[in-house]
Amino acid sequence: MADYDYDVLVIGAGPGGYVAAIRAAQLGLKTACAEGRGTLGGTCLNVGCIPSKAMLHASEYFEAAAGGMMAKMGVMVEPRLDLDAMHGQRKDAVKGLTGGIEMLFRKNKVDWLKGYAKFTAADTVEVDGKSYRAKNIVVATGSSVTPLPGVEVDNDKGVIVDSTGALELAKVPGHMVVIGGGVIGLELGSVWRRLGAKVTCVEFLDQILPGMDGDVRKEANKIFKKQGIEFKLKTKVTKAEVKGRKAVLTLEPAAGGEAETLEADVVLVSIGRRPNTDGLALDKAGLTTNQRGQIETDHDFRTSVPGIWAIGDVVPGPMLAHKAEDEGIACAENIAGLTGIVNHDVIPSVVYTWPEIAGVGLSQEQAVEKAGGDKTAVKVGKFPMLGNSRAKTNHEPDGFVKVIADAKTDRVLGVWCIASVAGTMIAQAAQAMEFGATSEDIAYTCHAHPTHSEAIKEAAMAVTGKPIHI
Repeated sequence: MADYDYDVLVIGAGPGGYVAAIRAAQLGLKTACAEGRGTLGGTCLNVGCIPSKAMLHASEYFEAAAGGMMAKMGVMVEPRLDLDAMHGQRKDAVKGLTGGIEMLFRKNKVDWLKGYAKFTAADTVEVDGKSYRAKNIVVATGSSVTPLPGVEVDNDKGVIVDSTGALELAKVPGHMVVIGGGVIGLELGSVWRRLGAKVTCVEFLDQILPGMDGDVRKEANKIFKKQGIEFKLKTKVTKAEVKGRKAVLTLEPAAGGEAETLEADVVLVSIGRRPNTDGLALDKAGLTTNQRGQIETDHDFRTSVPGIWAIGDVVPGPMLAHKAEDEGIACAENIAGLTGIVNHDVIPSVVYTWPEIAGVGLSQEQAVEKAGGDKTAVKVGKFPMLGNSRAKTNHEPDGFVKVIADAKTDRVLGVWCIASVAGTMIAQAAQAMEFGATSEDIAYTCHAHPTHSEAIKEAAMAVTGKPIHI
């Protein structure tokens, strides 16, 4: 071991990387983490998950006060938007959490190598001009925004922005156009709509939220339309020009046809993310990427090169912070000679709009497809939030819970929900599926009353046709 500087060197301090480093150190391995950003936590903590949730939460309060919901409940206020203060609390949240990771690094004796790492050999990386040799190297460099041809992002100008720029807008735009009907676009579009912007979402596909359950996608579209978001589906953006302080977009039908133009104060480009592998000099380590730019690994997160591991957004699978965290823990445990496992069939996903949207496991369409197209092989139970006493009391009638089960075994294959606290509710479903639960197991588990989670129980009861409150 004297030939190595570290047992484990992690490249990247995002949710996957910093967790892998901490877990490796906890297991007694001499560990370092290379990160070139000035603060730890990666995209998620600095410009992604955390700051967007701070803005979402604050904007929910503003809309509740300005939109009449608080008045409906007898709380009379006259709100005034202080956008600088709203941005301030966002920055405070980020500062607190990124600083917390620094404290955890010190506590667990993880060395932070400040700078961007690149391979010079299979067991060696260079960081800020200095070479480090490690017995195990974990690539956890995350992902970045996918560019859209014909649309040039310039966050400094604040007219055509990506998700990072959309968090920093100095004023509420009169009209925001969101390119992409996925999670990020809908969340950030919701923030600025609540604060007063007109929002138009342009999506290439025939429905928003690709990959989610069909019923969820349709219901979400209805809810967002009711909230005031305009959708242009089956439409592609072919060009964007900045004229003065506005952008002019050229739109065309996805199937081809006559073009139209659309003017906006701010354009948010949110068509997806791509793995961060450029600049790593993977070839020096003997590594290559697949057609999607990802690093392929085995079940234990080993790459094709012994001693090099990869996790998070740079490997196949959903680009989700919690998936990366679980992979970071499992990878570190595998390096230490333990058994680290991630069940990729049970990775929940959440859209933090209002109401929230969450799912885990298979959609109904995926379950039927997996059964060879046999619709009778799948049983489905649905329960509307309108029938849930807590949701009704809180004036939150929108949404439903949907439980999908195997018709023969009754084993739960997927759970989907739209509810104000769907992101919290889905944890119960994920845990149940991790233990191989049937819909009957959920149906006969006592749920506290009155809670939103009772809707999961009722949906599970509906699988066998016996819900109580509908």
